Amino acid sequence: MHKILIGTNNRAKTKAVEVVAGKFYPDAIFVNQEVSSQVSNQPMSNEETRQGAINRAKRLMQDFDGTFGIGLEGGVQEISDTMYVCNWGALATKTGEVFTATGAGVALPKEIADSLKEGAELGPIMDVYTNKKGIRHHEGAIGVFTNGFVKRSDMFEHIMLLLIGQYELSLKTQNAKLDLQE
Repeated sequence: MHKILIGTNNRAKTKAVEVVAGKFYPDAIFVNQEVSSQVSNQPMSNEETRQGAINRAKRLMQDFDGTFGIGLEGGVQEISDTMYVCNWGALATKTGEVFTATGAGVALPKEIADSLKEGAELGPIMDVYTNKKGIRHHEGAIGVFTNGFVKRSDMFEHIMLLLIGQYELSLKTQNAKLDLQE
């Protein structure tokens, strides 16, 4: 049986992990553990967002027992005066391997980018912008700015497919090496 650790209680992220991992590991149990990303509350670059995902996944494997730990992190990245959402995931194993993957991004309106540059966080900004509560747990900014075509959990599902694909390939490669040694 697989015990899959998830480094957050965010519903959009946990749903993505459970949907995708549940397809590959139907016997899996999922354990949510809120762990620190050890980066800013609002990561402002791909590098910082990626590091936050890695930190979450590694922390899970250091502090808890599981098959693997999943860290998912959302942030923003400025490119040529346009601010984009960026999203990263990391899968850490018992043996210390870490796999990473990135997801879709979409441009943010200038007024939102300006608020982010002034130190605000995207989640609360989106709640005000949409006059809703908890956008980060549901459609997320990506859902709002794609007219609902791509929701936050959809985007994290894609990242999960990339992570599990890398993990499974690693297992397959390890098994092939063992077969060659026999």
